Amino acid sequence: MTLPVLAIAVLVTLALAYRYYGGFVARQYHLGDTQDTPAHRHQDGLDFVPTKPFYLFGQHFSAIAAAGPIVGPILACQQFGWLPAILWISIGVVFIGAVHDFTTLVASVRHNAMTVAEVVKVNMGRRAWLAILAFIWMALIYVIVAFVDITAGTFVTGDADVKGLTFRFNQGGAVAMSSLLYLGLALVMGVVTRLWKPPLWLLTAIFVPATFGAVWLGTELSTVLVLGWKSWALLIIGYCFVASISPMWLLMQPRGYLGGFVLYSALAVGTLGIFLGGFEIKQPAFLGFTSQGGTLFPFLFVTIACGACSGFHGLVCSGTTSKQIDRESHCHPIGYGAMLLEAFVALIALATIMIVAPADTAGKAPGAVYAMGIGAFLHKLFGMTPMIAMTFGAMALSTFIFDTLDSATRLGRYILQELTGTRGLLSAALATAATCGVPLLFLLATKSGSFRLFWTLFGSSNQLLAALSLLAITVWMKRQGRRTWYTFYPMLGVMAVTVTSLGLQARQLWQAHAGSPPWINGLVSVLLLALAAVMVLDALRPRPLGELPTTGAVGAG
Repeated sequence: MTLPVLAIAVLVTLALAYRYYGGFVARQYHLGDTQDTPAHRHQDGLDFVPTKPFYLFGQHFSAIAAAGPIVGPILACQQFGWLPAILWISIGVVFIGAVHDFTTLVASVRHNAMTVAEVVKVNMGRRAWLAILAFIWMALIYVIVAFVDITAGTFVTGDADVKGLTFRFNQGGAVAMSSLLYLGLALVMGVVTRLWKPPLWLLTAIFVPATFGAVWLGTELSTVLVLGWKSWALLIIGYCFVASISPMWLLMQPRGYLGGFVLYSALAVGTLGIFLGGFEIKQPAFLGFTSQGGTLFPFLFVTIACGACSGFHGLVCSGTTSKQIDRESHCHPIGYGAMLLEAFVALIALATIMIVAPADTAGKAPGAVYAMGIGAFLHKLFGMTPMIAMTFGAMALSTFIFDTLDSATRLGRYILQELTGTRGLLSAALATAATCGVPLLFLLATKSGSFRLFWTLFGSSNQLLAALSLLAITVWMKRQGRRTWYTFYPMLGVMAVTVTSLGLQARQLWQAHAGSPPWINGLVSVLLLALAAVMVLDALRPRPLGELPTTGAVGAG
């Protein structure tokens, strides 16, 4: 099978899934087309803002499409081959991942734009609410650890003499400079927007080309920012702290907008490369049921993580997107559709390793593999120099990661403030310091590339969070007297995979040295399993409908 034929098969599957299965799920909720949504009922120009679906789709997609669907599929291909990876991505996203995102978004809109944790509190009680808050916070810690490590790694890839050039070039330094220039542009755009409120088309015409110009300038200044991995890890953690307590308008909103163009450009390059590049598949389709990473079940599924299903998406759906839904009917394209597009991001990530011989990818980090693949596409399609092409690929990856780091740190702060019932700048700073401090300790105790030690637990906790969100939604729908099989059975499947994975990792608590990363993984696995058990027990506890608070539009539709 050729790469274009394989891509067409996946695209047809995703298109049919959106039209038919996504349409079926949408009909179960009787989504309305009026403006009776939290964005209109509580419109404040700050958090609750009715947003056109095209703009909101881009914002939502930028928030969910991070490094997970890139790193996970590449790791899975290296361990098990591309065929199991592409099968799970195609099947998992249709019946589990997209359903999770869609139903979480609808549930939040119907619960007055509550977060998924608050939806749990309404339908399952205070104990389950405390359990899922603690679960989410620990899962976010692993998100930050893994993605800070990956980003710092792309900034220190070392010197490389690029053929045909007469000056010294540092690939990691080029990516670091390009990424910092991109963040600087976002800050300037935020200030300009706040002070002078120019039209969006003018901002786009100025700052989007400047973002791509940052890639070229980064290659010209590639030796200015040459630091070690640990230094970059510290600086990125510092960035997470500042970004978490900064106003949304200053950094997150403009960075998300500009990052969307980088993301769409990477998608376009990947699509053109697959269909017009003439590349052959060089990786084996199947490498066996076991690898250094473990057995195919359950580790293939949790390794791919966000490419097929992600609990983190539920936090985005219920944390920000639900507050901007203009009409309930928009939940279908934004909730279900954006997750299908993320599966295509995962396909492109797979393609970047499939076109390279195994000998050339052995021992290489996923970020480096992705940058090589995108660089090969750009070089073949447009004749772009390898230096700039690979820098763009690596910068695209770091751009996706910054989106995730911003959101994960801010969400971690919200959770600690919600648990402690505190507000204000000092409380925000302390909660952010705690959320950044734990990952910092992890990173200081390890070295570059250690994200592989934490990736499996990250994927397990992330997907178990999705299962717990589906559990809460199933309880809600059951008490509304509605069908639940389309959330119940995916919940069971994901829970079986993740509980098995965490159970296997929990053994490290007795097998590894105390204080070592494997031992920490074992301890966290036990804690996550205990918190999940609390939620399952509360879901099984009989609770009359009369106990449910009548908040907003809980029973709407």
